[in-house]
Amino acid sequence: MSVQLSRKAIPYTPVSKPLSEMTLMIVSTAGVHLTSQEAFDTAGDTTYRVIPGDVLVTDLTVTHGAPKAEYDTDEPKKDPNTIFPIDRLRAFAEEGIIKGVAEKHITMMGYAMRLNEINAVTVPAIAKEVDRSRADAVLLTAG
Repeated sequence: MSVQLSRKAIPYTPVSKPLSEMTLMIVSTAGVHLTSQEAFDTAGDTTYRVIPGDVLVTDLTVTHGAPKAEYDTDEPKKDPNTIFPIDRLRAFAEEGIIKGVAEKHITMMGYAMRLNEINAVTVPAIAKEVDRSRADAVLLTAG
């Protein structure tokens, strides 16, 4: 029996090995970026940022265009782990729950109205970054 999927459907990908043998990468639409990187354009941004795997959480901030009532960035700015759990992944790696943390992570600002551009340009570029990362799994987070 053949299953027909929408062009935009995310295909089911079964897990092929235990979590303890997997390296994880974060991909986030929460607007996280390094304080040294250009902030996201809050009027609408279709770009993404690469975050190094060895980043210190103190070197992260959040820029997001969503209305404050929908996504208040005050708390994530105080502790980016709430939306970009890099320190939690490191702790899981130390405990042997996961094999390790990827050498890079990808973030973007999810509040953007140019969905055609995001689907045609940004998402394929992010997919290439993920594929090149050699991570075994991706942890998706949103703001």
